[in-house]
Amino acid sequence: MPNISQALLTTQSQGLDRLDAQQLLLYAMGKSAHDRAWLHAHDTDDLPPATQAALDELVRRRTAGEPLAYITGHKEFFGLDLLVDARVLVPRPDTETLVEWALELLLEIPNARVIDLGTGSGAIALALKATRPDLHLNATDSSTDALEVARVNARRLRLDVHFQQGSWFEGLQARYHAIVANPPYIAAQDRHLDQLTHEPLQSLVSGSNGLADLQHIISHAQTHLHPGGWLLLEHGYDQASTVRDFLTGAGFEGVQSRHDLGGIERCSGGQVAAANGLLLVTKTV
Repeated sequence: MPNISQALLTTQSQGLDRLDAQQLLLYAMGKSAHDRAWLHAHDTDDLPPATQAALDELVRRRTAGEPLAYITGHKEFFGLDLLVDARVLVPRPDTETLVEWALELLLEIPNARVIDLGTGSGAIALALKATRPDLHLNATDSSTDALEVARVNARRLRLDVHFQQGSWFEGLQARYHAIVANPPYIAAQDRHLDQLTHEPLQSLVSGSNGLADLQHIISHAQTHLHPGGWLLLEHGYDQASTVRDFLTGAGFEGVQSRHDLGGIERCSGGQVAAANGLLLVTKTV
């Protein structure tokens, strides 16, 4: 009967990194993902056959490319424990750049109205609401399945976000101080799609060049923003310049981009001219 240390080594020998191996073993044992220290303290404990069998199945799924978050059903985002499954994209750490930027721009606007377009698991909207409880958060998605996941997350976290079904601005009448979105931005023939076969294709692909949804949102956003309001978008690693051109062409001002954790221009945004003609412009980082 293998012990915990041996089981981890065997799992890693099958091509998984140490963190994934630890997370899968903890999940097979019914323990929290935060119990990694427990594994070190009990590394010589024997692994029961039933647990080994469960681990073997989890490893099979992971090595076949299934995201760890789908296997465990959980993903941490901006300090929140989100439930996720194959109905929604797995939230990425780089998307936290978008949340941080929105919070910075809304810092001096109490009770601001914000909408998250294409919310998926609800990650962006819930992170904003958890950090700024005074914000009035709306979130939309065209997928009823995704909205079901988002609503479950909101209830679990006791965060008051209003969700509604619709494609981008469909059915929206209100104006907002900020519109945030992480829309599909991968081209239909992009080679990276081969690595994302477990995630919902409609949340990834946007036309032949990956820009269709970004362009649609930019062209319709101004009529849904207050004077001085911001549109903030996540996009692909090589799309920042094009998205900035779209924003400028649509009449946005103060157009700029923000870098993700890897130093890539991952988010771009612009502002509607304020009623007094003044703009809040933040530096590009």
